[in-house]
Amino acid sequence: MNHTLPSEKTRSLSGQKRSAALFSVLAALGITLLKLLTGILTGSLGMLSEAAHSTIDLVAAGITLFSVQVSDRPADDTHNYGHGKVENLSAFTEAVIMLGSSIWIITEAVRRISSREHLSLRPSPWPFLVLMLSIAVDFTRSRRLHTIAQESASQALEADAIHFSTDIWSSLAVLIGLGASFIGYRWNIPSLELADPLAALIVSGIILHVTWGLGRRTIDALLDASPKESREATRELNRELSAIDGVLSITRLRTRRSGADYFADLTLGLAQNLTFQRTEQITREATAAVERHLPGADVVIHTVPMETGGESVYDRIRAVAARMNLTIHDVMVHRYGQQLQVEQHLEVDETMSLKKAHDLATQLETAIKRDIPEIASILTHIESEPATIEQPESQERDRQLEVRLRRVAVTFPEILDIHDVIVTRMGSHLQVNCHCTMPDDLPMSRVHTVITALEGAFKLDVPEVDRLLIHPEPATDNRR
Repeated sequence: MNHTLPSEKTRSLSGQKRSAALFSVLAALGITLLKLLTGILTGSLGMLSEAAHSTIDLVAAGITLFSVQVSDRPADDTHNYGHGKVENLSAFTEAVIMLGSSIWIITEAVRRISSREHLSLRPSPWPFLVLMLSIAVDFTRSRRLHTIAQESASQALEADAIHFSTDIWSSLAVLIGLGASFIGYRWNIPSLELADPLAALIVSGIILHVTWGLGRRTIDALLDASPKESREATRELNRELSAIDGVLSITRLRTRRSGADYFADLTLGLAQNLTFQRTEQITREATAAVERHLPGADVVIHTVPMETGGESVYDRIRAVAARMNLTIHDVMVHRYGQQLQVEQHLEVDETMSLKKAHDLATQLETAIKRDIPEIASILTHIESEPATIEQPESQERDRQLEVRLRRVAVTFPEILDIHDVIVTRMGSHLQVNCHCTMPDDLPMSRVHTVITALEGAFKLDVPEVDRLLIHPEPATDNRR
């Protein structure tokens, strides 16, 4: 199995992600130790709750550091879709830890308020200094994490950035609670003693709010739910896909996210008579439309042949041949009463045996009759297609043959001009190529009739010519 090597830009972004995650771990470690020590020294539940919150931050930052190192590994034989789910799993683990800490903080705060235990705090300037330092650190790392998360589309770093930005508000809540508690202690206002546990409740509320949003996103990602950004863009994406020339229907559009990577799976209905080249063009256009809404998405497109409803019998016959990877030309259909009779030319390799070529023609005729029941009979002319490229002995102008060709062409009023006459000799075979000018509005059916008649008349006049190839041109495109 071949796996794409990471580009220089990808390696650079991976390095930035690891650097940002490592910085976040070190910052969380320092802040957690300061808050814990300050909470123990002052007896502040708000401060201890902040220490617990910062402990969660430390664990979350450690998990994030691990996840970005693993998630950036390329796809391999075991993980064909890459390792991006590690980021979603780490975010889910973080959400569970945050939920547990919130329950503990709420329980302890309610107990202190109801029993009036441990409400008195020891005055100290350290909690204020630690919290102000914490706010500055959280502001710095949340901005850095957010910037790199946007550049690398990392869900783990983005979750950390949001998490740490809410830490600023929780620190402010504790700061206000401590300030109110110390004011109450200083001025002997008993009601303000509740400010500290109330601040703890506010912190736990913030944690629960972040946990709910983070948990919902990570669970959606782990369960392969459609990303929010793709759900919002589904209507516009469907409109863009339907506007692509050749797309008849969109029978399935599925998207999911794994870490920073998007995956999209589409099934498009296309006309059954489209060529492989046109189908590939439509596939590229559809892929580009998806990537405009989900940048860098891994897009898989399935195409299903469909009848358009307005197809002619000729289109349906050619569609059957194309489905069997066969080449036919000069298809003619005649109607006799309610039944149709078909004549067609089937091209086969010149090295193929008659038995195999006949069996192939029989299979084609059977398939056509099955798909188009109104066809009663089919006559297939089997023609050999050269397997090698012939090398002509000469290719030159022949004034005498050109004059004779022009003389024959004069008898057809639709032919305005004959030019670029070239004679090709290959052994005993003689071939004449020419360009023929006709009126712009002449129907192709008449063009074909005139060309066929000119070829027959010229070969009667010059029997030594084996083949006459005529390129018809409209009068407005005469390139002489």
